[in-house]
Amino acid sequence: MFMNRENLVAELSLEFAVRIVNFNKYLKQSQKEFVISSQILRSGTSIGANVAESQMAQSTPDFISKLHIALKEASETKYWLDLLLRTRYVTDEQYRSLNKDLRVIIGLLVNIVKKVKGEDKTSLNEL
Repeated sequence: MFMNRENLVAELSLEFAVRIVNFNKYLKQSQKEFVISSQILRSGTSIGANVAESQMAQSTPDFISKLHIALKEASETKYWLDLLLRTRYVTDEQYRSLNKDLRVIIGLLVNIVKKVKGEDKTSLNEL
């Protein structure tokens, strides 16, 4: 029922997690930043983990709950990314690239949740 967009968000969140793992390595090795890098590693990889869990949800409310958790983790990741930019641990280009991917994932998650909740009257088959 939720396959097309769910598979897309699952793939994008996995790719984002890979980027975050590599970003964490960069922050630790090149920037010698250890605290925020651990925080963004945790929240940035948790997005995809919760999306993956949602694929085995026991019910629609469970499915929605997992995606809400993924959204919360995405919001936290955005916070850490903003902090890294403002403290100059990342360049504007690095920030824009990661933030762009994060915004796409957030948009997909919001759309899926709205459709499943029935807030968007578009057919679920379009997911």
